Amino acid sequence: MARMPALFLGHGSPMNAIEDNPFRRAWAAAARAMPTPSSVLCISAHWETPGVSVSRSDRPETIHDFYGFPDELFAVEYPAPGDPALCERVAAMVKSAPVALDPNRGLDHGAWSVLRAMYPDADVPVVQLSLDTRHFPAFHYALGRELAPLRERGVLILGSGNVVHNLAMIDFRRRAGYDWAARFDAALRQRILAQDHAALVAYETLDAAAMLAVPTPEHYLPLLYILALQGDDEPAALFNAETLMGSISMTSVAIGENEGSFP
Repeated sequence: MARMPALFLGHGSPMNAIEDNPFRRAWAAAARAMPTPSSVLCISAHWETPGVSVSRSDRPETIHDFYGFPDELFAVEYPAPGDPALCERVAAMVKSAPVALDPNRGLDHGAWSVLRAMYPDADVPVVQLSLDTRHFPAFHYALGRELAPLRERGVLILGSGNVVHNLAMIDFRRRAGYDWAARFDAALRQRILAQDHAALVAYETLDAAAMLAVPTPEHYLPLLYILALQGDDEPAALFNAETLMGSISMTSVAIGENEGSFP
């Protein structure tokens, strides 16, 4: 079986789950450009736990973990099956921390908002891996490396977050990002293409705007899991490279795919 690509997607607003826009179309194009995965292992910004957990539900519920959006969004269901065997495999292969199996965890919008565009029939099993809040970025990068054998088994490892994510400074009337947001995003993209993972793990030193761009780490950390999977011979393709609403970046990264895969 060929090695499955790995993706980090800037998921942005939950409304991207139901709106037709270039970001959503690029997510769908990414799915079309790769083989259909046996399962998806999603690391979402929206599941943080004191320890590492995986979701072990046979039929994970659709979690609407937001407020203030239209009823149409709350009506969305994404009834993808779980994959208990994948949960057991993840728990066995991770050696850096014990992995708890959570039988009640569903799919948060960091997962289903992008998967709805990628696999609209909800026919690919999905498992979520939580972000352990007790550790620094280097721990998350190292844990990501432990997951690499799953790619040889046809598992799509998907990180979902935003590399610039400052909700306190959003301006919904503004189309583009603030200068500092665009500058941080550009510095990050340059380091990704250079495969300078050490600089990306130590993101606080990447640019003077780092603490504005990443005031809390949960939306940034899923990127590190995906970068950790990159082989020496693998390209990193960037797409949806745009900052908007002042303080959000939609920049997305594909490991093992080329630029021609995306609109």
